[in-house]
Amino acid sequence: MNRAPLKRSRILHMALMGTSDLSGEAEASQGKPFLLRALQIALVVFLYWVISISMVFLNKYLLDSPSLQLDTPIFVTFYQCLVTTLLCKGLSTLSACCPGAMEFPALRLDLRVARSVLPLSVVFICMITFNNLCLKYVGVAFYNVGRSLTTVFNVLLSYLLLKQTTSFYALLTCGIIIGGFWLGVDQEGAEGTLSWTGTLFGVLASLCVSLNAIYTKKVLPAVDDSIWRLTFYNNINACVLFLPLLLLLGELQALLHFAQLGSAHFWGMMTLGGLFGFAIGYVTGLQIKFTSPLTHNVSGTAKACAQTVLAVLYYEDTKSFLWWTSNMMVLGGSSAYTWVRGWEMKKVQEEPSPKVEEKNSLGV
Repeated sequence: MNRAPLKRSRILHMALMGTSDLSGEAEASQGKPFLLRALQIALVVFLYWVISISMVFLNKYLLDSPSLQLDTPIFVTFYQCLVTTLLCKGLSTLSACCPGAMEFPALRLDLRVARSVLPLSVVFICMITFNNLCLKYVGVAFYNVGRSLTTVFNVLLSYLLLKQTTSFYALLTCGIIIGGFWLGVDQEGAEGTLSWTGTLFGVLASLCVSLNAIYTKKVLPAVDDSIWRLTFYNNINACVLFLPLLLLLGELQALLHFAQLGSAHFWGMMTLGGLFGFAIGYVTGLQIKFTSPLTHNVSGTAKACAQTVLAVLYYEDTKSFLWWTSNMMVLGGSSAYTWVRGWEMKKVQEEPSPKVEEKNSLGV
């Protein structure tokens, strides 16, 4: 009788805490030579870094380039969703035609499934739109700080939805992240580069990332636990829902008056942005598969550090010591939270259950 509530509770817990069952993958990787596994991990991490960093810089160019002067962030996001949808369908067709060449799930539009995925799609749209709007209004160097509150929202939602408390050490790391966020906002303001609009979009994007994790876990059974089917339905729903927004916000009209509308370079960059958007989902899954969710978080934190340094160098910015301190607080707090959560999960796994302890005490 209590099966459904327990299942929902476990789904929310896995989504918010980042837990995953990777025992099968770990056993499979143990059979490979160490050098081969090390090379595979290095290649996957390298791909993740290159694609993720390139995507951020390319999106910044499309959203806020003085040479383009294109003020249509919703259309840019819509087009990237459209490219992802077409890529999913194309790879599905190719897999059906050449079953030995590649593996990709069969994709067929089912309106019933699309309706089941719709709540997640609304959160997904908010997440990618707020991400792009944040990037439009803030610099790439401040982008990671502006979106740094995802961990804090994970802890907050775990309490509000699960009534689950968080350890003192985990809360301490969240305090470091919040402190780094506010110091970063203060320093951006002191340098005259602060955008309150971009910062607000960053906070909303962080909230939506947490909500997206929750709804993804809940909706996966509707698509047979296939991430690619979920990606396909998510992006189809997003394309449909973006259309009225494009009309209401007047972006289609602005696009018609865009000077480079017929430029092959412009559409090439737009398509490349869509390809990166598709590829980041693939390489993220690969990185988790070849390492672990916790290692993926550490890699993402290190990537964010490298991305910040590259942005400062590329745009020839001059940043104060306190500005760098804010970044180190955010990145250090995020890394510490990942380590604390990993340590706590390992401790729970190593502790014997109460029933086992009771049996041992009775000599059974």
